[in-house]
Amino acid sequence: MRDLDHPAPDASTTTVRSARPVPGEPAMSRRRFGASLLSLGALAAVPVLASCGGSPPSGRPGTSATAEPTPERRAYGSDASQFGEFTAPAGSAAARGIVVVIHGGFWRSGYDLSLGRPLAADLARAGWATWNIEYRRVGSGGGWTSTFDDAALAVDHLTTLGSTRLDLSRVYTLGHSAGGHLAAWLAARPGLPPGSPGAAPKVRVAGVVSQAGVLDLIDGATLGGGAVVDLMGGRPSDVPDRYDVGSPAERTPLGVPSVCVHGTADANVPISQSERFVQRAVAAGDRAELVRIEGADHFAPIDVTTPAWKACTAALERVSAG
Repeated sequence: MRDLDHPAPDASTTTVRSARPVPGEPAMSRRRFGASLLSLGALAAVPVLASCGGSPPSGRPGTSATAEPTPERRAYGSDASQFGEFTAPAGSAAARGIVVVIHGGFWRSGYDLSLGRPLAADLARAGWATWNIEYRRVGSGGGWTSTFDDAALAVDHLTTLGSTRLDLSRVYTLGHSAGGHLAAWLAARPGLPPGSPGAAPKVRVAGVVSQAGVLDLIDGATLGGGAVVDLMGGRPSDVPDRYDVGSPAERTPLGVPSVCVHGTADANVPISQSERFVQRAVAAGDRAELVRIEGADHFAPIDVTTPAWKACTAALERVSAG
């Protein structure tokens, strides 16, 4: 039964106040590769533990910018899109964990991992190792199953790094929009049917932060001018088995904590996507949480100057705490 119009009473929801989008500005063109178009607002609510490119900034206030971590490009396959940028935190101490950063763009080839570079840099400065991944997208060899195959291969590639600073039991995914879909789907891999894309993972995801993610592919089949249908190679009624495997909402419980950060003024991916997912996850027994960013648009969660991004980093702290 898919009557999910209202969040369940036990699905935790936190509200964060944010600057509102610029009136009349087209939502899809406001930023593509990390340009900051939202003013910095105050973080007015403290999230609670729930049951549920542009050039990177020079550094966080009060920290030194002298030891900026440097990304290392690594291929995880032979295709031109099968690579990522790995960044180890500065110093010699063990990383706090590994964050797999997954960019959005409705799984289309017009967008790339440069969207994730400011996020990866900010997280590396905070002591995380980051793995900012590229993958085959629709228009460059992507779709069913190659986009899913690549996301899984990229995460499993972490087994080859061989660093004593890295703990593969502390791998977390953070993804925006289409990347939010892949972030949640990667966490669902242990429960996938044998033989499915991504089944039998070498690395298991320990927690998920979805940034305005497309988490219910069936409900979202009309989003992005047919982007979901292009990804899956058909409508839900045409290829239902693919949607059952590929839609995170259909794979709950994920078995790991998740936080969905979503702006209430998102004109690209409606906040109902996160509301429905959190309701289903909580009902299935997951620890899942919705963080509503009042007045924020679709791109606020990937602007490192905004309260929406601060909510994402706080969410990462929570999913990694338990």
